[in-house]
Amino acid sequence: MITFTQKGNFNKTDTFLKRLRKRDYISILEKYGEIGVNALAKATPKDTGETSESWEYTIEKKENQVKLIWKNTNVTADGVPIVVFIQYGHVTRGGTYVEGRDFINPVMRPIFDKIAEELWNEIKDY
Repeated sequence: MITFTQKGNFNKTDTFLKRLRKRDYISILEKYGEIGVNALAKATPKDTGETSESWEYTIEKKENQVKLIWKNTNVTADGVPIVVFIQYGHVTRGGTYVEGRDFINPVMRPIFDKIAEELWNEIKDY
């Protein structure tokens, strides 16, 4: 027979997690939202410039999560963001395939890393 005995409680852990939930991380996300918009605008291939000027971000707060979302508002008549065609490629009306250009991931990866680093620094000594 194997038995396990545990002494103590999780009061310190619970207190730590409750304090973290009360922190306001919005200012960090707003900062990187703007940085992301600027980086995406610079990296977006330009023809007319409309797509590169159509980047924006939103922050969605729910009870247990916060999301930082970048989107591009330049869309086709069908509601498809033009940036999807640029990123992944598309077929023209004449049947020619235009290869996509991965311009989003290279500029966003360092920003994601900075967000993670700054948020970690915000909570690690809390």
